[in-house]
Amino acid sequence: MKLRSSLVAVGLTATLALTACSGGGSDTDSPTSPNNQGNSATGAALTVAKPDGPITTEGNNPWVGDSSALRLGYANAIFEPLAIVNLVDPSADVVPWLASAVEWADDFTSVKVTARDGVTWNDGEAFTADDIAFTFQLIQDNEALDTAALEITSVTTEGDTVEISFANSMFVKQDKVLHRLIVPEHIWAGVDDPTTHVNENPVGTGPYVLSNFSTQAVELTARDDYWGGELAVPTLYYVSYADNTALTTALANGDADWAQAFIPNVQSAYLDKDPDHNVYWAAAGLGIDTMFVNTTTKPFNDVAFRKAVNMVIDRQKHMEIAREGGVPALTSVTGLPTPAGDAFISSQYAGQEYSVDVDGARAVLEAAGYTWNGDTLIDPDGDEVTFTLSVPQGWNDYVTGISLISDSVKELGVTAAVDTPDADSWWAAKSDGEFDAILHWTDSGATPYDLYSNQMDGRFLAPIGEGADFNFGRFDDSAVTTALQEYANTTDDAVRDAALDQIQTAFVEQVPAMPIGTRPFISQYNTRNYVGWPGEDDPYVPADPTQPTAVYILTKLRPAD
Repeated sequence: MKLRSSLVAVGLTATLALTACSGGGSDTDSPTSPNNQGNSATGAALTVAKPDGPITTEGNNPWVGDSSALRLGYANAIFEPLAIVNLVDPSADVVPWLASAVEWADDFTSVKVTARDGVTWNDGEAFTADDIAFTFQLIQDNEALDTAALEITSVTTEGDTVEISFANSMFVKQDKVLHRLIVPEHIWAGVDDPTTHVNENPVGTGPYVLSNFSTQAVELTARDDYWGGELAVPTLYYVSYADNTALTTALANGDADWAQAFIPNVQSAYLDKDPDHNVYWAAAGLGIDTMFVNTTTKPFNDVAFRKAVNMVIDRQKHMEIAREGGVPALTSVTGLPTPAGDAFISSQYAGQEYSVDVDGARAVLEAAGYTWNGDTLIDPDGDEVTFTLSVPQGWNDYVTGISLISDSVKELGVTAAVDTPDADSWWAAKSDGEFDAILHWTDSGATPYDLYSNQMDGRFLAPIGEGADFNFGRFDDSAVTTALQEYANTTDDAVRDAALDQIQTAFVEQVPAMPIGTRPFISQYNTRNYVGWPGEDDPYVPADPTQPTAVYILTKLRPAD
């Protein structure tokens, strides 16, 4: 089974109506009123935390990636997206938000969105379609703001409907379009440079307003005129701790309530401190950690060697040791995490899982002309097989990960050195293709496109010594590149399915890179004061407070009994 475009967007050209956004009720104008019965004047405050060190500079710009608002996540309580796309379950229906209706063209080169009635900015001004149009026009006019490479070609408005057109199909970028945070024209039209504007007094349509900023904490207060209805949580505090250890302590003792961070020994360090209320959820999306290998030079220019190495990597051990049991194991041979990727797995690979097979790997090598001199693997040219694994020093889970891989390939008679340079040197070598093997991540999205494109798309190809944005291993197969283009751009579901089958076959058979582990949306929260969180039983969005979908969670929370 494959995720159809009709499931992502509820029909290629179907209109999305806001229905039961909060899990029940008949009030389709409010995503919160059925659930949030608490009094916003008396509820407990909620502390949201990150391990990013001191908050030294205020920045409330929703465009600038290192602004305090985006780094800590409070931008997502002030500004809102057009719609909510569930990256944990890409087959789930899109939830309209600032857009009361979303209508994609058949070829996904344009989208019509209808501005929701009854929405006001937190300064009292009415929200209109002009604000949506202005936001996307701002992206079109300022290349630095187009961080998702939307390549907008035109923005037009008719009544309360805005049509946004793109140079290419947005089928694989629907979430990136709909998750753009919308800004008010009456404020931003007077900004000289939107890429540097501090935005000291942020005006948004979201449920909270910025009430105080300090180097210790950022305070947000619930609006009493929010279009979505009454809010259960009256006050949000955003705090940045010195490191993961300090954050873990704060979560364990109740000083912090909601966080997005990797916690070593999560069971004993956090969950066991309050097993009735503390929750750790690592929700698998469609992003992974993968080992990019240099396919232009020995030993990884030989597909037989790549296959053999892929067969001896122990993903279960990587999950248990490198990731300390804090993320789901990666199991499907397609590299897709489950269950998020289940709908995209080709029928020929359904149920096929990674397993360690040293004997099978040695047989693959022997059939390809490899021999052994004692315990040392010798390639068909008569050379001893060695390579170097590299990740930056201080990236502890990655350092442990490459050490485990080094141990695994010893079973084949291969010596794999472990190198941990400084991050700047590693980053340059990664982009320039001057490495043997590295661990890196892929992007995530509502389809597998980013995962596969990042690892094997010819559009990223650059000569060794010149920077590449992805496909760092320089895998080059024009048929795969064409299939990726077809997957992204076709209007025919059957053609898209066939393209994905071709992509997955090449990925499994040619091993352009080696998936190592899932890269889930990691989050921690407690249920002492509030319930209604997403989780294993109700994965309506990732529980990551730094995602644009965090606003959905804030409107779903209700007081605990």
